[in-house]
Amino acid sequence: MHMLPSATVTLALLLAAPAYAQDRAPTGNDDVHTGEPIIVTAPYVRSLDILGNVSVLEGDELARDLRGQIGDSLTRQPGVSATSFAPGASRPVLRGFSGERVRVLTDGIGSIDVSNTSADHAVTIDPLTVERVEILRGPAVLLFGSQAIGGAVNLFDRRIPRKVPADHVHFDAIGGFATAADDGNVGASVDVALTPQIVAHLDGSWRKTGNLRSGGFVLAPGLRSELLDLAEEEAEEGHAEEAAELTEQANARGKIANTASETWTAAGGLSLINEGGQLGVSVSYYDSKYGVPSRPGTEHHHEEGEEEGEEGEGHGEEAVTIGLKQWRADLRGEVELGDGLFDKLRIRAGFADYEHTEFEGDEVGTVFTNQGVEGRLELAQNDRGGWRGASGVQYSHRDFDAVGAEAFVPRNLTDQFAVFTLQELTAGPLGIEGAARFETTSVRAPSLGVERRFNAFSGALGATYDIAEGAKIGASVARAVRAPSAEELFSNGPHIATQAFEVGDPDLRREASWGVEASVKYRSDAFNVALTGYANWFDDFIYSAATGDEEDELPVFQYFQNDARVWGFEAEASARLAQFGGFNIVGDVTADMTRAKIRGGVNQHVPRIPPLRVLGGIEAQGERLDARVEVEWTDDQTRIAEFETPTKGFTLVNASISWRPLPAAKNLTLTLAANNIFDVEARRHASFTKDYVPLAGRDFRLTARASF
Repeated sequence: MHMLPSATVTLALLLAAPAYAQDRAPTGNDDVHTGEPIIVTAPYVRSLDILGNVSVLEGDELARDLRGQIGDSLTRQPGVSATSFAPGASRPVLRGFSGERVRVLTDGIGSIDVSNTSADHAVTIDPLTVERVEILRGPAVLLFGSQAIGGAVNLFDRRIPRKVPADHVHFDAIGGFATAADDGNVGASVDVALTPQIVAHLDGSWRKTGNLRSGGFVLAPGLRSELLDLAEEEAEEGHAEEAAELTEQANARGKIANTASETWTAAGGLSLINEGGQLGVSVSYYDSKYGVPSRPGTEHHHEEGEEEGEEGEGHGEEAVTIGLKQWRADLRGEVELGDGLFDKLRIRAGFADYEHTEFEGDEVGTVFTNQGVEGRLELAQNDRGGWRGASGVQYSHRDFDAVGAEAFVPRNLTDQFAVFTLQELTAGPLGIEGAARFETTSVRAPSLGVERRFNAFSGALGATYDIAEGAKIGASVARAVRAPSAEELFSNGPHIATQAFEVGDPDLRREASWGVEASVKYRSDAFNVALTGYANWFDDFIYSAATGDEEDELPVFQYFQNDARVWGFEAEASARLAQFGGFNIVGDVTADMTRAKIRGGVNQHVPRIPPLRVLGGIEAQGERLDARVEVEWTDDQTRIAEFETPTKGFTLVNASISWRPLPAAKNLTLTLAANNIFDVEARRHASFTKDYVPLAGRDFRLTARASF
């Protein structure tokens, strides 16, 4: 098995859905890889599935699911939903957690953007440049920081080459077109061996979409009723034009206004690779402009520079767009240490300069800037009689500022330092893992004269036991502690893009939880199954919820803190059903559910928790042709917080066919997919904008992927 050096601690489980599908040979003769479809990205642990629950997405499956943002690219995976704020901004939701409880990583360190601070902010990683995604849930995410308490999504690219191409040059390309948003996209990369030990890399990507077309009505039933009632009132008052406009908005179908986007990226890297280790650097640029849909029938104003009681300058009817750019530099190194106590020394670091501007029409509204640095240093141990592991330190710094009429959070600086360790012991059928992390965090807002310091210790212990060939059971317990973020502490103002008045609490305490997880897994040549159940008990759980009040003609969303309980399950199964005509017929099913309630006297549901979801498919897998049909059923979500609206469930039917036309190799794959074939109206409950930004309607996608 080819081991990728990285600063991550994840293992790709063979049971990722569709589990049997991942057991096949790889779909391309890639001379950079060894041909193994499953890769351990941190070779100092043997089986992180003791403390972690990992799904992997790569190759043709990743290419089929690619969307403009990584959140929408992962929603077929178990336990994963997305914020789906807009096509240009969507972040993963893991087990109901998002924002400050889910880390989006690139090769083990953060994306160093501001996507965790607000749902309207995009992740600055273009999925077109990603070759592999690992989704990690469970106690093992402690190793990535307390902000990964809900999980982590780790994305890998080739910008810092890991291996010398066998034929001196390696080329990858992907491109496609999708009908629901007139989405045209292309990405390409090349690795060149300049010398036997030095490899250069270049890549770039471009995507442009129009306004997204939905199935059914654009607006949810409750919002439609509100607008129709307003239209009736306007008509009774003799305002025929206003009534007609409201009626038109209420009955809108098809295109969702102001959802177009355009994104491009460019990057270059260089690596020195020899028997003693490797050292590489890369520089990249990300540029995106995307629309932020507005809630129909709403207007608000700000009163900056005006006397109290005076009417503010209206801007609720201006289309809001975001222009975003990020420069980033990365470093990765690894040194072989021999046969002593330690096997390898690894370093991973990144620096980013980020800026995005929220435009109201043609006018600049608010400018957000963020300069950040993050680094990890790890020492991996050699195996000593079944015992091995790794220990390290991690540091991050963030300097965030917002300037403009709606700077809802003041300039703030966050520094975090941590030490961590992961240790594993294998004794016959028994495996034991332990993880610990100590973290100290400083969050300060100079203009307010406020600084908060937090110390947090987190730990986890887990075990698995092989009860039979291919079958194992496992359990773990974890204590996790998270410091509140600057946005949770210091927010206080209107935010045009989210159409909310956001209020923090500078007196928030640390958030802590006890968590337990249990799993049963079985794998054979013809059948695979995995079932995981989890529960978390939170002390001082931090959450944002509507208060029912208005400020500056905006609904107030305030951060609160109460005890909470979160529990749920994830299940996967796949089986070989038949074999004929050179095809394996495989069936698979995935199901997940999360429940979350605020306790401590409040006794209400946590906002924006995804409902029960079941996805089943049947696939014909051949040497040169694969065909798949799947059905995704999502339940109604009526377990809602106060002032939150329910979400009607939906059923999506999707189909795809992949063809590898080259008879002697699998370097080229053409995929034709039809998603939401019956053009149904569908909304994600985890989305702030679900009532007026539904999911895509019927969408035909053609994708070509090449690797030479």
